[in-house]
Amino acid sequence: MNKVLKSTLGVVASVATVASVSIVPAVQVAAWGDSAGGRATYTIEQINKGELKDQIVFNSIVDSNDNLSQKNKEAGVIVPLTDERNFVGARDASTGNNGKNNVWDGNTITVEEGKTYIVRLYVHNNNPNGEAATAENVKVSFQLPKMISKSPRINGYIDAPTASIKSYWDYVDFKSADGRAFYLDYVEGSALLENNHYAAKPGKTVNDAIVNGGVKVSYKAEGDGKVPGCYGFASYYTIEVKPVFESTSIEKTVRKAGTKDAWAEHVDAKVGDKVEFQIHYKNLNAATVNDVMIRDSLPKNLRYVAGSAKLLNASNPNGLAYEDPTVAAVNVGNYKVDGDAYLRFTAEVVDETLECNKTNRLINWAKASANGFAVQDSAQVYVVKTCDTPTPTPTPTPTPTPTPGNIPSTGPVAVVSGIVGAGAIITAAGYYIASRKQLR
Repeated sequence: MNKVLKSTLGVVASVATVASVSIVPAVQVAAWGDSAGGRATYTIEQINKGELKDQIVFNSIVDSNDNLSQKNKEAGVIVPLTDERNFVGARDASTGNNGKNNVWDGNTITVEEGKTYIVRLYVHNNNPNGEAATAENVKVSFQLPKMISKSPRINGYIDAPTASIKSYWDYVDFKSADGRAFYLDYVEGSALLENNHYAAKPGKTVNDAIVNGGVKVSYKAEGDGKVPGCYGFASYYTIEVKPVFESTSIEKTVRKAGTKDAWAEHVDAKVGDKVEFQIHYKNLNAATVNDVMIRDSLPKNLRYVAGSAKLLNASNPNGLAYEDPTVAAVNVGNYKVDGDAYLRFTAEVVDETLECNKTNRLINWAKASANGFAVQDSAQVYVVKTCDTPTPTPTPTPTPTPTPGNIPSTGPVAVVSGIVGAGAIITAAGYYIASRKQLR
């Protein structure tokens, strides 16, 4: 993704029929991106002067209402976004629909428990030549996070295979006022398309596939994938989401094996030591959760000790020998509200890729999943590997064999002498190779 800082201004959106369009050498902004690695931007005036030529590009206008020509002002042209790269935004659904006066948070929105939020994706082919500059097979999609987070992110995508730039993306982050973690639950059946053609007011409902792979844009017919150029053919896709606050808790800790040391987020160890990991799961839902799955990902230089896994919960207070969670996710059972479980296992510190004369940080991640969502946490093992720097063995310089002034023509003595000389060279070469091996 081409990351540049997103504009901090709220953006106003409205479906408006407009005359010609355009784009600006913008102030660089974060979060948006495209398959071109950073597309050019234009003002409306530049586009009206033909600077875009035959190119079909999406969401590349960076301008303001103040920069509109008098002709456009008189025609009532509205620039929906002052920076079209910032094309994904969100707003509180309870504020009502104020049309062109809706104010969208294009970067970060603070959410409250129990509220619903609308997320918008704006699609605009910037070429001013209308249907003569139609992009084909255009597809849009939202990507919702599956993990509980303190700042979950919704990404929006536009894929336009026949355009000059094929792919575009942008996102909006959600956060809670009190810093609690949550996930975003898509409201099924809430997807809506609004434009001046197929989906004229009050708009058309959209298949829920928009959050699971995407849908083709609809211009004259549902899913025809066509997007002519100019503001009058712009489309707005919206979905609704609800924040669901943290309902699953996981804590990953570690200590030296065989000790009663307090569980901690990290521990110091050396090669050959064994460390014990603990994964603590707790159900914070308002109802029983079934089939809680736990998976652990051991990094290199930590090796699972066979048969060491043990599950402790209300049914097994003394611990139950369990499956290895480092190979695949294991089912640790069903848990009532506030029910919890501890999964413990041992790993040995080994030297596979440890670096010499430095502290190696081995991060061990664990994930707990239930009801289709997951949370994760990590613990660290710090290993110092000290290596002696060997003293280089000097490489002997072979004594050259004197070259006779005249090559003897015959005689057994000359032949024997020649063989001895060759043998001396081979022996020296063999010693040189051996000494090089000792240095490795």
